[in-house]
Amino acid sequence: MNGTAAATGSASCRFAHYFVVCGVDTETGLEPDDGAGEAFEQSPIRRSFKSKVLVHYPESTDRNPFNKDAVNMLCMPRGLSFRTQADRLDPQFHSFTMSFDDGTRSYGFVHTFYEEVTSAQIITAMHTLYQMHHVEHHSASSASSPSSSSSSASSPSTSSMDSLVSSLDESDVESLAGVTTCLGCAGSFDPARDTLYVSKALCIFTPLPFLQAARQFLSQLHQAVTSHTPPPLPLESYIHNILYEVPLPPPGRSLRFHGVQGPIICQRPGPGELPLGEYPLGEAFSLLGVDNMVQLFTCALLETQVLLCSQDYQRLMTVAEGITTLLFPFQWQHIYLPIVSAPLHHLLDAPVPFLIGIQRREGAQRSSFHLPHEANLCFVDIDNHCVEAPEDLPVFPDQIELIQELSEVLLRFGLPPQGGAITKPTTTSPRLNSLVLEDLMEDRRNGNLGGEELAVLERLQALARRCGGGKISDGGKTLGHVFEEEEEELKAAKLNIQLREVFAGRFAAMFGRYEDFVIHSALDLDSWLSNREGTFSFDKGSFLSVQPATHLHFLSRFLETSMFSSFVDGKVISRWADREPLQQLFDSRLERDRLYDTDEEDSRTPCRYRKCTSLFESAQAIERRLLKADHTAIHPHLLDMRIGQGRHQQGYFPKLQADVLAQGQNTNKTEKNSDSQPRALVTLARGKNLRQSKLLDSSPQAITQTHREFVDGLLSECRLKTKRMLMERMGKESVELGQGEANITGLQENTLIHGLCDLLERTWGHGLQLKQGKSALWSHLLHYQAAQGKTETPTESPGSNGSDQRTFDDGALLLRESLIQDMRFIQTMNEGLSEVGQARAWIHLALEKKMLSQHLKELLTNQELLRQLYKPHAFLLCEEEREQFLFHLLSLNTVDYLCFTRVFTSINIPYRIVIIPMKKLSIAMATVNPWVCVSGELGDSGVRQISKNTQEIFFQCKNLGRLSTLQLGQENSGLLAKCLIDCVMVYNEITGHTYKFPCGRWLGKGVGDGSLERVLIGQLVSPGGEEDAGRWTGTPPELASPSQSVRAVLGSLGSRSRMLSVEVQEDMREAANNLVKHFHKPEQERGNLTVLLCGEGGLVLSLEKFLLHGFKSNRLFQRNVFVWDFVEKAAVSMDTADQMGDLHGSTLTKGLPCDSLCHYVNAINASPRNIGKEGKFQLFVCLGIRDRLLSQWLPVLADCPLTARTYEEGALLRDRAAVHSLSRILHTLNDFTVTLETALVKGVDL
Repeated sequence: MNGTAAATGSASCRFAHYFVVCGVDTETGLEPDDGAGEAFEQSPIRRSFKSKVLVHYPESTDRNPFNKDAVNMLCMPRGLSFRTQADRLDPQFHSFTMSFDDGTRSYGFVHTFYEEVTSAQIITAMHTLYQMHHVEHHSASSASSPSSSSSSASSPSTSSMDSLVSSLDESDVESLAGVTTCLGCAGSFDPARDTLYVSKALCIFTPLPFLQAARQFLSQLHQAVTSHTPPPLPLESYIHNILYEVPLPPPGRSLRFHGVQGPIICQRPGPGELPLGEYPLGEAFSLLGVDNMVQLFTCALLETQVLLCSQDYQRLMTVAEGITTLLFPFQWQHIYLPIVSAPLHHLLDAPVPFLIGIQRREGAQRSSFHLPHEANLCFVDIDNHCVEAPEDLPVFPDQIELIQELSEVLLRFGLPPQGGAITKPTTTSPRLNSLVLEDLMEDRRNGNLGGEELAVLERLQALARRCGGGKISDGGKTLGHVFEEEEEELKAAKLNIQLREVFAGRFAAMFGRYEDFVIHSALDLDSWLSNREGTFSFDKGSFLSVQPATHLHFLSRFLETSMFSSFVDGKVISRWADREPLQQLFDSRLERDRLYDTDEEDSRTPCRYRKCTSLFESAQAIERRLLKADHTAIHPHLLDMRIGQGRHQQGYFPKLQADVLAQGQNTNKTEKNSDSQPRALVTLARGKNLRQSKLLDSSPQAITQTHREFVDGLLSECRLKTKRMLMERMGKESVELGQGEANITGLQENTLIHGLCDLLERTWGHGLQLKQGKSALWSHLLHYQAAQGKTETPTESPGSNGSDQRTFDDGALLLRESLIQDMRFIQTMNEGLSEVGQARAWIHLALEKKMLSQHLKELLTNQELLRQLYKPHAFLLCEEEREQFLFHLLSLNTVDYLCFTRVFTSINIPYRIVIIPMKKLSIAMATVNPWVCVSGELGDSGVRQISKNTQEIFFQCKNLGRLSTLQLGQENSGLLAKCLIDCVMVYNEITGHTYKFPCGRWLGKGVGDGSLERVLIGQLVSPGGEEDAGRWTGTPPELASPSQSVRAVLGSLGSRSRMLSVEVQEDMREAANNLVKHFHKPEQERGNLTVLLCGEGGLVLSLEKFLLHGFKSNRLFQRNVFVWDFVEKAAVSMDTADQMGDLHGSTLTKGLPCDSLCHYVNAINASPRNIGKEGKFQLFVCLGIRDRLLSQWLPVLADCPLTARTYEEGALLRDRAAVHSLSRILHTLNDFTVTLETALVKGVDL
């Protein structure tokens, strides 16, 4: 339906907010642009000068106040540019965006052209500057080469030429391509001979990115200025019309309004479509290629620092807007400045994620940007089609399939997926001058052409394509070009929406069920806001547990980003306020997908890639709107202007009549935006962010304030990160002991530590002025190492041969490696690490050693080095904040990390093992010849022999990971080869971790159970707690080992005839339940299975208690009571009864369980290992669980005739209900595959 629309309401409903003209201020004259960073050796004609906002209409709006300095900087980022008639004077187009305090954006579109300078003052000033420059340059050349002054005057020094070339933009280089004469000719200016031109910018601000419409309007405006004939109406009429009379198109509709030369169409997506995005994604993909764009997209999603670089401002904006548009439904939360001029280059120092674009001058190298830190930087060289991503960047989920789908879309539109294509320049030619053809085109758009007329138009179009068309009028365009432009515009719009739909489809597949994992814990909005930092709004662990394994690395990192947190916060807040438009749109699309998705199971667990199915539907909606306008705005009309105003003068933009263009301001009353409340609440929840208006202020006071906010932000981020790490890690500690539920995976822990590494890199990079390599932290460490090397004697690195010569006194603390020693170990790891990798390895090691805060504090004690490396505003020079930062890091010492051990698995680690005998019998160690074999997550050390008369051994081997078991044995040589072992301590000499393996039993023949070999279960003791562990003393450990617990039970048999059966059965159920929970967790969440089987509260100990209940200790056995004696005798009696064929009335029948029990007992007894009776029973239980036989053996033992003679009447083993219940519990473990450590089953052939 066609209609006429007007924008007489609020500013938020108008197509444009402001019209701005920037250029040279003839009253103030020429002011050098000091911030442009240009050398004065250049000719003045090539220098930059300060521009000014000459006029802007309206004066201001309440919702979007006008920031004159920021607008001037973004309209003319390089200031004023002068040219002569010898240079190219092509107009240029670029755009920019400005963010406001409420989170909304406004888009600026700039058409820059060159206007002849008529001010005698400016011409005289330029001539004077040139004469001064020529004299200075001639003198410098003569001084450098006095013997040939004439030749030196015409042949400048290389440095001068380099500085000239580096200051030129692309058009400069092209204009000088044929110039082979002297520098003076290339940059000369003579008023008598040359015509001087200066740049002027026309800018229009819109609330939405109406790129094509704004570009056409400004281009037509400029064409009217350069035309021989005046426009039909004064320019004020067209500017007034677009500012006050052209409304925003209604959602889902298109609008036609009139420029100076012809009609312009803009359209707006409907409620169910993706938001407006007119920046040509096809151009971005053509410049960088699909692979690079997906990599850049991944960097943006993970909130790395993204630095775009190009000679063309519009290319910077195209790539930046393209990437942020693809983030739907998420939004970039950090610094977003696609165009940054030279005075704002200090923002590259920002220690926060950013997306910044800077113009690279011709010939400039990357090193010229002086980037303070690059550990988490994505550097994008648009002109050279290159993307340098940070190290360890995760792969986007289903990346190969995504690239394939994007490539297919591009190929359908004739674009190469590999990129590197040179796109057409971003200049827009004017529309038709032919009124006949203009009307014909309008009729086609409006659907007013009948079938015959439309067919004629199509034939005319086909003919124009073949023949190239003919001239319409002077200065007009050929018919072929008209159709080609329209088709290219439509093609770009269709390509845009199809590419965006592909990415939106991927997010819908990845987060289709995100609402199921949102945690609504607060009762009202106020309580949620007040406790925001201490609550979790998303169940990350559960969400990750249902994702494909290949997606976890990316998703675990993405769930920690601000954009995802903000998205979830919006969902939580939607309980009390309206949802944000983007979130509402995403949710509605998810509901629609679920409605039409019949494969329910597949939709819950994404396992296969599904291509987007709405590509053509979305493209058709845009095509319908662009081919047929739904509404027409009020036509420009003659205004009430004074006589003589608006007079046309070819080539000069007129001085606009201010009172006419300001008359619409009385209608500028703002309405409350529908989405302002949820956006404000989400902003409040996330904390205060840096406002772009402050970032664009280049005054010294504003820069100081900006860096002050950076410092506060770093401190706040450190507090939140350490708090999150502590909360998550404390929930993890019991999991590694096989107890409790896990709320974080190992991958999530790595993600949190990666975030800490990134924070430290950004903190150490803030204000850095002297750097080595890409890592700011490692650079500081290297400088510290060099400074220490001058004053201290180098110490031996850990693991060197000198370590064997170390001696230790009783009661001595474990030697803590110094900062320098840790650095040297990292440097000698031979892992091929970069500077960034070495810094991360050092952080991992310090965190595991619980020395991170202390090491960093030591690093910062060298104040002279700090002042040498950092600028005054740097975070590390803010003493109070630095101390608080280190205090937050110190809190991480309260939890244990194995981040270094588990990440760097292939390095060699020096270990020390110390055997600690009981104090009273420590002299017995002199009579034994012990050996040890340590096992961990990553392997075992092999058998290591310990010399007689010593209690310790030092050796190096490949990283064993977290230690779990230790085999301790002796050769039984000599009459007194026996000793009572308290425990064995194992020390990791690099990480400082101490493992305690409790024993509390005899090792030797004729004592205890006669064991010559024991398998001990280890536990990690806190660094610094070695005194409590009884490292060098005979003090028994506070935590009883499983064997000691059994001894305590057996010791009570004399005084207490029976243990409580309820407690024994509860312990058994708890042990089995822990095993079931262990196997139901994702593999990366599981604790140590050996601890669950053989450790304190494990299955072996619980079953041993069960079999000891009601035991008649004085009937069959003498002094020592061992469960294995009963099992062994039961097997013998079964064998005997089977051979005699007489079961003496027992209910036991011959079958597989009975045979297997006897077979396993005989095999264990036949083992060459002397592991003793306790070790044999432990092996018996472990093998029974592994081979799914234990649940069958228990009834067999209960029905054995020996049981009635061995156990009292009330014993659990004689209680059929208890035996049946336990058998059912054990049977549930048959569903799982149990893999036993080699140390447990070595020597048994079953």
